[in-house]
Formats: sequence, structure tokens, C-alpha cells
Amino acid sequence: MNIYKLQYDNKAQADDDFLDKGVVQVVEVEGEQEIVYTSGTQALVNLGKIIEIEGTYGPDGNEITPPVYYDGVFYDIMTTDLIDFGIHALTPTNCVHGFAGWATNANGNDVHPE
Repeated sequence: MNIYKLQYDNKAQADDDFLDKGVVQVVEVEGEQEIVYTSGTQALVNLGKIIEIEGTYGPDGNEITPPVYYDGVFYDIMTTDLIDFGIHALTPTNCVHGFAGWATNANGNDVHPE
């Protein structure tokens, strides 16, 4: 199994890249177009934005300081395919999240959960 932790500027950029790289495909089902996983894709998780610095809140729940987010949006992919995601692939030195028990510094091919 190959695990990829990815960062994109926005969802549209990610969607285009996933179609281009064959992570997902468009199929027609009963006259409607749907996006489905390709045969190698086991999971595609849209994490959205990730908090870099937690916000602070008063005892009444009112926000004192807002959270600070990392730039862009984040995704995790499990696939049997080897895919070059280029600049969107996070490396162990700048990965900001784990995935389904996989270490935050696990990156690339044939990694194993902690």
C-alpha cells in the first residue's frame, strides 16, 4: 500500500490533479456523471484546512484569538498505485498531519502504521 499526504492551494486544484493522475475517474451511471475511485485507489480523504496554532476562547466560549491555519488544503490517499504528485506531496520534514495511524513523518511507498 502506498500512502500520500498532499497539500494543494484549493479543492479545485486538487480535484483536477486527482483526475489527471488517475486517482479518480468520471463515469456515467444511469445517465448521470459521477466521480469514482479508480481500481488502485483505496481511500481519498479531504482534510480541508489544518490548524497550525489553536485559537483561544473565554469561559463563555467566545473567541479571544482566532486559530491560524496552514496554507492550502490537505488530502490523504491510500493506493496500490505509484503516483508522482510532485510539489503537492509532503515530505517527512514538513508534513503536518498523520493518517489512520500512520506516522506524521511517514511518506511515500510501502510505509507501515506505528
